Amino acid sequence: MSVYESILQGLNEAVEYQKGKINARTAKCTVNPAPEFDADEIKEIRLSFGMTQMTFAEVMGVSVKTVEAWEAGTNKPIGSARRFLSVIKADPSLLVRFNIVSA
Repeated sequence: MSVYESILQGLNEAVEYQKGKINARTAKCTVNPAPEFDADEIKEIRLSFGMTQMTFAEVMGVSVKTVEAWEAGTNKPIGSARRFLSVIKADPSLLVRFNIVSA
């Protein structure tokens, strides 16, 4: 199933649920916490892609000042930034596969 088909299915299910035609499904799972990254690890990830801080900031959806602060150890990534860092560190090909960067 493509990402588009999955999203469409979810939206259709939400409409059917709202109309009372289906019951909500429940699932139990354990969500693992996103790992923390120190300044050196963030810089290592960025350099492994051969990116400048500006390009890496665009990929991460943050400002250049944010990347600078991460790499200086002044601030640490939180929330979705930590999750995204862990995902691209685990599978660097995702940036090209999901058209975030062009090869």
